Amino acid sequence: MVESEELVMNTAREILRITESMQIPFIFKSSYRKANRSRADSFTGIGDDKALGLLKTVANELKIPVVTDVHSPEEALHAGDYVDVLQIPAFLCRQTDLLHAAGKTGKWVNIKKGQFLAPEQMQFAAQKVREMGNENVMLTERGTTFGYQDLVVDYRGIPIMQQTGFPVVMDCTHSLQRPNQANGVTGGLPQLIETIAKAAIAVGADGLFIETHPEPSKALSDGANMLPLSRLEGLLRMLVKVRTSIL
Repeated sequence: MVESEELVMNTAREILRITESMQIPFIFKSSYRKANRSRADSFTGIGDDKALGLLKTVANELKIPVVTDVHSPEEALHAGDYVDVLQIPAFLCRQTDLLHAAGKTGKWVNIKKGQFLAPEQMQFAAQKVREMGNENVMLTERGTTFGYQDLVVDYRGIPIMQQTGFPVVMDCTHSLQRPNQANGVTGGLPQLIETIAKAAIAVGADGLFIETHPEPSKALSDGANMLPLSRLEGLLRMLVKVRTSIL
């Protein structure tokens, strides 16, 4: 999430250094606003235009595409002026007006699969974007609700969603969330990020979504399931080897 200019720029530069050294395509993602929070007193952002402006700066200075979440048709149109990819949160993946608005921007639209949906249903979410004449769609697997306080990943969903003809991304961090905790703060299992990522590469995922932070314990959002930035390079080098071995 966009917490400050220093954090955003330093993190983006370090990830770019790592990914360029391995020739891995990189899209920088940060939420300019967090609308979906468990508690009303949770941090939601530094201000929409300020945060979007920082994402635009990342794109312009580092020459990389950027992506952010949007939560309403109005947000889609506004954020579309700043970023290259609009991301539809999992809880909102069936919102027709939102998908249509994102599609109308002509930008790439990344739709996260709802925790409550079968992978076969994502073809209909993608179709709502396509109805606007926009074929720039990606789909993201992020786990399925398992009981009240856990998620589970069914890797069959990746090839099933790839049958739509669109790229499919594995969200290696949000799929390890532990929602609905008694304290109102979502927990996580970051020690399993490597497991989720290796399995996703092995079954042919087209990309990985990995949340990282220099100090996850100090992150203002989703810190419980983040990968420490210092561990990212080692993880990616391992994943490149897995990818190479199955090609």
